Amino acid sequence: MSLFKARDWWSTVLGEKEEFDQGCLCVADVDNSGQDKIIVGSYMGYLRIFNPRPVKPGDGVQAEDLLLEVQLREPVLQVEVGKFVSGTEGLHLAVLHCRRLCVYAVSETLGNVDHGNQYQIKLMYEHHLQRTACNMTYGPFGGVKGRDLICIQSMDGMLMLFEQESYAFGRFLPGFLLPGPLTYSSRTDSFITVSSSRQVESYKYQVLAFATDADGRQETVQQKLSSGKKLVVDWVLNIGEQALDICIVSFNQAVSSVFVLGERSLFCLKDNGQIRFMKKLDYSPSCFIPYCSVKEGTINTLVGNHSKMLYVYQDITLKWATQLPHVPVSVKVANLQGLKGVIVTLSDNGHLQCSYLGTDPSLFQAPRVESKEINYEEFNAEMKELQKIIKEATITQDILPQSEKHRDLIVTAEVSPDLDVESQAIDSEVKAEVVPSVTIKVTIQSKMTAQQPYLAVCIQAPLAVTCDRFTFNDLEPGSSETVVLSVFLKGNFPPSELEGNCVFSCNTPTELNPEGIPKVAQCKFKLPLRLVCFPAQPSKSANHKLTIDTNKPPISFLTIFPDFADPSEEDQANVLGFQFLTGSKITLLASKTSQRYRIQSDQLEDLWLITKELTLRLEEHFKKQNCKDFACTFSGSVPLQEYFELIDRHFELRLNAEKFQELLSERAIQFRAIERRLLTRFKDKTPAPLQHLDTLLEGTFREVIALADAAEENQANMFQAFTKLKSATHLVIMLISLWQKLNADQVAIMEATFLPLAEDTQELGWEETVDSAISFLLRTCLSKSSKEQALSLSSQLSMPKDTSRLKKNISLFCDRLAKGGRLSLSTEAATQQATVVPGGCATIPESDLEERAVVPGSTAVFSSHKHTAKQKSSPGLSEDAAEEAEKP
Repeated sequence: MSLFKARDWWSTVLGEKEEFDQGCLCVADVDNSGQDKIIVGSYMGYLRIFNPRPVKPGDGVQAEDLLLEVQLREPVLQVEVGKFVSGTEGLHLAVLHCRRLCVYAVSETLGNVDHGNQYQIKLMYEHHLQRTACNMTYGPFGGVKGRDLICIQSMDGMLMLFEQESYAFGRFLPGFLLPGPLTYSSRTDSFITVSSSRQVESYKYQVLAFATDADGRQETVQQKLSSGKKLVVDWVLNIGEQALDICIVSFNQAVSSVFVLGERSLFCLKDNGQIRFMKKLDYSPSCFIPYCSVKEGTINTLVGNHSKMLYVYQDITLKWATQLPHVPVSVKVANLQGLKGVIVTLSDNGHLQCSYLGTDPSLFQAPRVESKEINYEEFNAEMKELQKIIKEATITQDILPQSEKHRDLIVTAEVSPDLDVESQAIDSEVKAEVVPSVTIKVTIQSKMTAQQPYLAVCIQAPLAVTCDRFTFNDLEPGSSETVVLSVFLKGNFPPSELEGNCVFSCNTPTELNPEGIPKVAQCKFKLPLRLVCFPAQPSKSANHKLTIDTNKPPISFLTIFPDFADPSEEDQANVLGFQFLTGSKITLLASKTSQRYRIQSDQLEDLWLITKELTLRLEEHFKKQNCKDFACTFSGSVPLQEYFELIDRHFELRLNAEKFQELLSERAIQFRAIERRLLTRFKDKTPAPLQHLDTLLEGTFREVIALADAAEENQANMFQAFTKLKSATHLVIMLISLWQKLNADQVAIMEATFLPLAEDTQELGWEETVDSAISFLLRTCLSKSSKEQALSLSSQLSMPKDTSRLKKNISLFCDRLAKGGRLSLSTEAATQQATVVPGGCATIPESDLEERAVVPGSTAVFSSHKHTAKQKSSPGLSEDAAEEAEKP
């Protein structure tokens, strides 16, 4: 038996599924018999009065312990006992409901039989409240003798004062937002509360009484028009946290104090608001109550917390800690049946307990354990078995996903090799005559019981699917489900990716968890190029051109592009044309004499999909021929200038979105101001002329609608610009990786750096995110010296004023890669970058070139090669067109 466990003197559980809170418990001599009773009200409307009389400590509730139980039809917010009835100084019970205040007299009737006495309550008077109540306090307001007045705080910050049977007045608290705890100090005749500004505020009763009457929320206007005084606070103390409860302590041997229980602190204040002492709490308190101490000049305080502990403090010194069987929401100290200092606690689910802090001896004695010899062979065998289980449970193979053939959930997506005969496109914005679609067949195989199965098909806009969410009935072990859907181009601009993802989620029940453990399986699929473009005549002129070098002879387009090339036309073996559904044309050329391919188009972002498709099909072709040394390289200059133009266009649209948002906010404020003035005119008993306010309202409304339409159009343009920017970013990443021959890990770092966002928002944009990522790489793995590594990065991302810094960092990033820098996220590689570069590269030399804020143009070359990325000439489409264009 623990010494620090509260000794149960009497306890019971109130009702079933009832809820209780701080104000639902009161201990007082409610029937004026000279003994304390326990009064409990619940949110279910039940009022109970107990007089605990256990035969021996720890006994449960007896039938005669419950003096009274009635249902009051409304939730009980708070119960208090005081001198609430005029003409008598007897104690009466005040019960606060949401919209009513009721005062009852509790009386005892002597019984004529052995069943005992009977208790009943009689309604003395009630007040119907015009506002929803939150809490109440009582006391001799204004120094009145022999009676208690009641003050109720409403949810909207009004203090309603009642002089027993009559309503006195009401006052609104200034600057009110949310109600806080409220109490009354008879020593200073003031009300003390804690506002939502986390300030302890004190208001004199006389100031409340002489302030302007508050029949409504327009007290500020009334104060200007009437002779009443303004409600001002007596003193304010900022405690920096929200308060849970307030208590006023005034004992004979102690100084009058105001105790405030905060969320993490206990404050003791003087009557004028100065702090006497405070105690920082290392736990989350739930309730407290100060009580008289045996030591003169000190005050004891009981503090309960959410860890089921009750602490006893003498001022700020912890004197005792005891364990409770529940989390208390209210605690009181009572004198019951001659036992002084009984601790009464109430939990939120109705656990009512009377306990004391004692050291009763335990009569339990542990039985003697029979000694037996230890079998060391069995002990070692059991230890080895346990170590084997622990080792198997901690190996990484069980933590990481298992291979596909051993998985319990398998999701496969099969893309049809041919386009749909009849297009399934719905509400497409593409202006082409026919918008093609392709069918995807998704199959789910489950080797276990799958509850609440759900399938989501994720496609990046402007691509869309006919249906992207599917729900099924529970799957049995060994069963499968198949769904069919179609993908098509919905937006009127090319996508940045031709990939999709299928995600299947379900719950799998186990013996320990019948409700199921969440499991997820997914698979990716690739969409055909024919979905977004179709064969077209090659174009002779183009603004943007790229040349890809290979180490193998060129392959005929009839072989690697059978779905676009026509076998009857021999010219298409070296020249092939593509046209997107949105109208853009791309031309692909293969050299007969050299191992090079050229891709050209009028728009930089349009080169991405064709370039990616070309490299993928070349790799697949040589893989089928068991050629393992095939490689693609890029020896031209990275088209940064054209890439920067796309960045500027996207950033300009982001700036426009901010401007539209500001203008909309201004017009909305103007619209609401005109509405208020019109409403005031319409409510006036003596109508005044509108003075063209209706015309101004209509004009403002039209401006709001026009601005909203413009903002919506700008949002669509910004999304389109972001998609184009992603396509160009993919292209730049590919060119840099082919140029510097980066491995898969380094390419993944570049993709995470330049493509951190799937969607662009006003709160977090692409420019600031990429700029921060590139700055990190420049200060770590691509740094020139230890000085750059020591520089700290800003932890807060915000929208920049322009894109000059971003463009400079991208140029510097490419320059340092050209000088031998290598991408790495490991700490060792970052610290050794200034001395040793992985891969046998030399150290990045110091150069004045990268210190200058020069943005390389379309002809800026980062390596000593002679190929350019942009040619202004328009070569013909002869069989040696690629060679002619490559000449300087």
